[in-house]
Amino acid sequence: MGGDALRWSEYRSMPWKNGGGTTREVAWGAVRAPMAPPETTDGFDWRVSVADVDAGGPFSAFPGIDRLITLVEGEGMLLTVDGTPHPVGPLSPFAFPGDAATDCRLEAGAVRNINVMTRRGRATAQVRIIIVTAAQGAEMACATGETLLVMGVTEGIAVCGPDGRETTLGRLDCVRHEGPAALTLRGDGTVAGIRITPAC
Repeated sequence: MGGDALRWSEYRSMPWKNGGGTTREVAWGAVRAPMAPPETTDGFDWRVSVADVDAGGPFSAFPGIDRLITLVEGEGMLLTVDGTPHPVGPLSPFAFPGDAATDCRLEAGAVRNINVMTRRGRATAQVRIIIVTAAQGAEMACATGETLLVMGVTEGIAVCGPDGRETTLGRLDCVRHEGPAALTLRGDGTVAGIRITPAC
Protein backbone atom coordinates (compact mmCIF):
# COMPACT_ATOMS: atom_id res chain seq x y z
CA MET A 1 0.00 0.00 0.00
CA GLY A 2 1.28 3.47 -0.78
CA GLY A 3 1.69 6.38 1.59
CA ASP A 4 -1.33 8.26 2.89
CA ALA A 5 -1.14 11.82 4.22
CA LEU A 6 -2.81 12.34 7.61
CA ARG A 7 -3.34 15.95 8.69
CA TRP A 8 -3.42 17.42 12.20
CA SER A 9 -6.51 19.44 11.30
CA GLU A 10 -8.39 16.24 10.45
CA TYR A 11 -7.50 14.07 13.46
CA ARG A 12 -10.54 13.01 15.48
CA SER A 13 -10.64 14.31 19.06
CA MET A 14 -11.64 11.73 21.71
CA PRO A 15 -11.92 11.86 25.51
CA TRP A 16 -9.42 9.97 27.61
CA LYS A 17 -10.60 6.65 28.97
CA ASN A 18 -10.59 8.11 32.50
CA GLY A 19 -12.23 11.38 31.39
CA GLY A 20 -9.24 13.50 32.43
CA GLY A 21 -8.48 15.04 29.04
CA THR A 22 -8.58 14.54 25.30
CA THR A 23 -6.47 12.85 22.66
CA ARG A 24 -6.41 13.19 18.89
CA GLU A 25 -6.49 9.95 16.92
CA VAL A 26 -3.82 9.72 14.21
CA ALA A 27 -4.10 6.11 13.00
CA TRP A 28 -4.96 2.62 14.17
CA GLY A 29 -5.14 -0.89 12.81
CA ALA A 30 -5.31 -4.63 13.32
CA VAL A 31 -2.58 -7.03 12.29
CA ARG A 32 -4.54 -10.26 11.79
CA ALA A 33 -8.24 -9.44 12.08
CA PRO A 34 -10.80 -7.04 10.64
CA MET A 35 -10.32 -3.55 12.04
CA ALA A 36 -13.01 -2.09 14.29
CA PRO A 37 -13.38 1.55 15.34
CA PRO A 38 -11.19 2.13 18.42
CA GLU A 39 -13.83 3.44 20.84
CA THR A 40 -12.52 0.80 23.25
CA THR A 41 -9.23 -1.07 23.54
CA ASP A 42 -10.97 -4.10 22.01
CA GLY A 43 -11.09 -2.34 18.64
CA PHE A 44 -7.41 -2.20 17.67
CA ASP A 45 -4.10 -4.04 17.79
CA TRP A 46 -2.24 -0.72 17.55
CA ARG A 47 -3.11 2.93 17.83
CA VAL A 48 -1.21 6.20 17.45
CA SER A 49 -2.56 9.42 18.95
CA VAL A 50 -1.42 12.81 20.22
CA ALA A 51 -2.43 13.68 23.78
CA ASP A 52 -2.42 17.00 25.59
CA VAL A 53 -1.59 16.75 29.28
CA ASP A 54 -2.57 19.97 31.05
CA ALA A 55 -2.36 18.73 34.65
CA GLY A 56 -0.81 15.91 36.63
CA GLY A 57 -2.73 12.87 37.78
CA PRO A 58 -3.23 9.16 37.13
CA PHE A 59 -3.08 7.66 33.66
CA SER A 60 -5.91 5.47 32.37
CA ALA A 61 -5.41 1.71 32.76
CA PHE A 62 -5.16 -0.33 29.55
CA PRO A 63 -4.93 -4.06 30.41
CA GLY A 64 -2.98 -6.08 27.85
CA ILE A 65 -1.64 -2.97 26.12
CA ASP A 66 1.98 -1.76 25.90
CA ARG A 67 2.50 1.99 25.68
CA LEU A 68 5.25 4.13 24.18
CA ILE A 69 5.08 7.89 24.67
CA THR A 70 7.28 10.65 23.25
CA LEU A 71 7.07 14.22 24.52
CA VAL A 72 6.98 16.62 21.55
CA GLU A 73 5.98 19.86 23.32
CA GLY A 74 6.75 21.05 26.84
CA GLU A 75 9.66 20.76 29.26
CA GLY A 76 9.13 17.32 30.74
CA MET A 77 7.17 15.17 33.14
CA LEU A 78 7.77 12.60 35.85
CA LEU A 79 5.94 9.30 35.44
CA THR A 80 5.68 6.99 38.41
CA VAL A 81 5.07 3.47 37.10
CA ASP A 82 4.17 0.85 39.73
CA GLY A 83 5.92 2.99 42.34
CA THR A 84 9.12 3.70 40.38
CA PRO A 85 9.72 7.30 39.18
CA HIS A 86 10.89 7.90 35.60
CA PRO A 87 11.80 11.38 34.32
CA VAL A 88 10.59 11.80 30.72
CA GLY A 89 12.27 14.57 28.71
CA PRO A 90 11.54 16.02 25.28
CA LEU A 91 11.96 13.69 22.27
CA SER A 92 12.95 10.72 24.48
CA PRO A 93 10.59 7.78 23.82
CA PHE A 94 9.53 6.00 27.01
CA ALA A 95 7.90 2.54 27.10
CA PHE A 96 5.75 1.16 29.92
CA PRO A 97 2.92 -1.36 30.42
CA GLY A 98 -0.55 0.07 29.98
CA ASP A 99 -1.83 -2.06 32.87
CA ALA A 100 0.73 -0.66 35.34
CA ALA A 101 -0.42 1.89 37.92
CA THR A 102 0.95 5.11 36.38
CA ASP A 103 0.83 8.64 37.75
CA CYS A 104 2.05 11.81 36.01
CA ARG A 105 3.59 14.93 37.53
CA LEU A 106 4.32 17.85 35.23
CA GLU A 107 7.74 19.45 35.67
CA ALA A 108 7.09 22.84 34.05
CA GLY A 109 3.56 23.17 32.72
CA ALA A 110 1.50 21.42 30.07
CA VAL A 111 2.99 18.89 27.63
CA ARG A 112 1.96 17.20 24.39
CA ASN A 113 2.86 13.57 23.71
CA ILE A 114 2.82 11.15 20.81
CA ASN A 115 1.13 8.10 22.30
CA VAL A 116 1.61 4.66 20.69
CA MET A 117 -0.33 1.67 22.00
CA THR A 118 0.11 -1.96 20.92
CA ARG A 119 -1.80 -5.03 22.01
CA ARG A 120 0.62 -7.37 23.78
CA GLY A 121 1.26 -10.51 21.75
CA ARG A 122 -0.17 -8.97 18.58
CA ALA A 123 2.13 -6.07 17.68
CA THR A 124 5.16 -4.13 18.87
CA ALA A 125 6.14 -0.50 18.31
CA GLN A 126 9.33 1.49 17.95
CA VAL A 127 9.69 5.29 17.85
CA ARG A 128 12.82 6.86 16.41
CA ILE A 129 13.49 10.61 16.40
CA ILE A 130 15.27 11.71 13.20
CA ILE A 131 16.85 15.10 12.55
CA VAL A 132 16.82 15.84 8.82
CA THR A 133 19.07 18.39 7.14
CA ALA A 134 18.89 19.74 3.61
CA ALA A 135 22.51 18.77 3.08
CA GLN A 136 21.99 15.07 3.83
CA GLY A 137 18.32 14.15 3.96
CA ALA A 138 17.36 10.76 5.39
CA GLU A 139 15.74 7.48 4.43
CA MET A 140 13.39 5.14 6.28
CA ALA A 141 12.69 1.59 5.14
CA CYS A 142 9.42 -0.24 5.69
CA ALA A 143 9.45 -4.06 5.62
CA THR A 144 6.78 -6.56 4.57
CA GLY A 145 3.97 -6.64 7.11
CA GLU A 146 5.05 -3.44 8.82
CA THR A 147 3.27 -0.11 9.11
CA LEU A 148 5.47 2.99 9.12
CA LEU A 149 4.24 6.42 10.15
CA VAL A 150 6.44 9.48 9.68
CA MET A 151 5.18 12.37 11.81
CA GLY A 152 6.48 15.91 11.59
CA VAL A 153 7.71 17.11 14.98
CA THR A 154 8.60 20.36 13.24
CA GLU A 155 7.60 21.85 9.91
CA GLY A 156 10.00 21.83 6.98
CA ILE A 157 10.07 18.13 6.00
CA ALA A 158 8.84 16.51 2.79
CA VAL A 159 8.35 12.74 2.49
CA CYS A 160 8.84 11.11 -0.90
CA GLY A 161 7.36 7.65 -1.46
CA PRO A 162 8.47 4.89 -3.85
CA ASP A 163 5.98 6.18 -6.44
CA GLY A 164 7.75 9.56 -6.49
CA ARG A 165 4.84 11.35 -4.82
CA GLU A 166 6.03 13.94 -2.32
CA THR A 167 4.09 15.04 0.77
CA THR A 168 5.03 18.14 2.74
CA LEU A 169 4.43 17.75 6.47
CA GLY A 170 3.09 20.45 8.75
CA ARG A 171 3.69 20.14 12.46
CA LEU A 172 2.21 16.81 13.67
CA ASP A 173 1.04 15.87 10.18
CA CYS A 174 1.86 12.29 9.28
CA VAL A 175 2.48 9.98 6.32
CA ARG A 176 1.37 6.35 6.77
CA HIS A 177 2.93 3.62 4.64
CA GLU A 178 2.42 -0.14 4.63
CA GLY A 179 4.51 -2.77 2.91
CA PRO A 180 8.09 -2.98 1.62
CA ALA A 181 9.48 0.34 0.42
CA ALA A 182 11.90 3.12 1.27
CA LEU A 183 10.70 6.63 2.10
CA THR A 184 13.02 9.57 1.46
CA LEU A 185 12.97 12.58 3.80
CA ARG A 186 14.02 16.00 2.53
CA GLY A 187 14.31 19.45 4.11
CA ASP A 188 15.35 20.79 7.50
CA GLY A 189 13.55 19.64 10.63
CA THR A 190 12.69 16.75 12.93
CA VAL A 191 10.37 13.78 12.49
CA ALA A 192 9.24 10.87 14.60
CA GLY A 193 9.42 7.55 12.78
CA ILE A 194 6.78 5.22 14.27
CA ARG A 195 7.18 1.58 13.25
CA ILE A 196 4.48 -1.03 13.96
CA THR A 197 5.57 -4.66 13.58
CA PRO A 198 3.29 -7.71 13.92
CA ALA A 199 4.30 -9.97 16.80
CA CYS A 200 5.76 -13.33 15.84
